[in-house]
Amino acid sequence: MKARVTIMLKDGVLDPQGEAIRHALGGLGFAGVSGVRQGKVIELDLAATDADAAKAEVARMCEGLLANTVIEKYAVEIV
Repeated sequence: MKARVTIMLKDGVLDPQGEAIRHALGGLGFAGVSGVRQGKVIELDLAATDADAAKAEVARMCEGLLANTVIEKYAVEIV
């Protein structure tokens, strides 16, 4: 079973990488971009066979290691 975790900065947290991307896009002629939030995606291959149990396990991984829950939010998808 495979899980995909998407981690993004919480709303209201300054995103300097996203701002740098937005600025660079403007320099390349993409003037219609008014905001960019940059994040990360982590894919995990799991031995679990139960989707609900796997999702709960990955959520514990996020809380313990994968995401800084003070400034980041995460979403877990079983694929």
